Amino acid sequence: MKRRVVVTGTGVVSPLGNDVETLWDNVKKGKSGIKRLESEEYSDISTKIAGYIDDFHPEKYLETKEIKKYDLFTQYGYAAAMQALQQSELNLETVDKDRVGVYIGSGTGGLQTLLSNHKTMLEKGTRRVSPFLIPTMINNMAAGLVAIKTGFRGPSFATVSACATSNHAIGEAYLNIAHGYSDAILAGGAEATITPLYFAGFSKMRAMSTKNETPEAASRPFDQKRDGFVMSEGAGVLFLEEYEHAKERGAPILGEIIGYGSTTDAYHITEPDYQGAAKAMKLAIERGEVEPEDIDYINTHGTSTPAGDISETKAIKEVFGEYSYHLKASSTKSMVGHMFGAAGGVEAIITLKSMAENVFPPTINLEHSAPECDLDYVANIALEGSINIALSNGFGFGGHNAVVAFKKYFI
Repeated sequence: MKRRVVVTGTGVVSPLGNDVETLWDNVKKGKSGIKRLESEEYSDISTKIAGYIDDFHPEKYLETKEIKKYDLFTQYGYAAAMQALQQSELNLETVDKDRVGVYIGSGTGGLQTLLSNHKTMLEKGTRRVSPFLIPTMINNMAAGLVAIKTGFRGPSFATVSACATSNHAIGEAYLNIAHGYSDAILAGGAEATITPLYFAGFSKMRAMSTKNETPEAASRPFDQKRDGFVMSEGAGVLFLEEYEHAKERGAPILGEIIGYGSTTDAYHITEPDYQGAAKAMKLAIERGEVEPEDIDYINTHGTSTPAGDISETKAIKEVFGEYSYHLKASSTKSMVGHMFGAAGGVEAIITLKSMAENVFPPTINLEHSAPECDLDYVANIALEGSINIALSNGFGFGGHNAVVAFKKYFI
């Protein structure tokens, strides 16, 4: 029999706050975390805006000598994981660590470490490359560090599926616990991709917004004038726990995961096929043993790209039919930007807060919906309303789709 899985802790590092309450307060207010990049390194790149973090203090979580050993994405992931553990009130001295795991993914891993060492090699030779290059840059190091620091000896790995990374981590952790293999798992993602190389690559693809003069208005999902996504960074980690295990120790229960759908488009490396996304949503709903009409809110993938927003809207219509026009959907990427592998973790946490407080977060900068995007995206201002069941969508390059269904926890 499938076991119930609840969330007992959450943690974030983001352009809108480095703790959950600060992030959520800014989201409710419809604030933007997008700023202009002032570095000369971006002067000849068409996009000069990002959701970069300039107030993160790793010394709150790591010793000074340790900070130099870990890439920024690992620091972000570790900080978010520690916040989640603290909120969960887990006693590390008494918990069975063989039954607790870590699934923290990343789309790119230690990109900044790789680039800096490559530059060193070109300028000073191979002998000057850091002996820490490999263990610092590999994608699984955030998960590895968290496991080492906590002593959790259960399953531990890093999911890598571009923008669907965190949702896959959360979904696979949910399945592991539901089927009895673990009692609890830290799950989510971390990303630190704001580099000239990545900006140059995405600019050549014409995938990013070039609204450099109005950074806060650049990310505008579903809007007629959207022109691409805005790159962002950070981490979002949830502590998932088997219900009886959490209840027995008196843990704070923030919400329940009831379903997870994972599919692949098998279509194109960058262009989405709405049918794959639709199938993932259908699976999350079916496995959650609810009906489409039971869904109150969707935290959409909503990247602000011309093709992606239309595809997701078509997918929602495919799943919900006429009811599509009666449910609320929004894209919080309009405020935090696109955090790639960390996106789903942060958005899952926002979804949980939405249910707990019965607040539909807004899609800011939505002035005139595109003709093909005609659903209720909660334009510009947060709304109050009952949210008992919600979906959090994540779709990545390569056609990877992952959708998690959450349910409000009733005592």
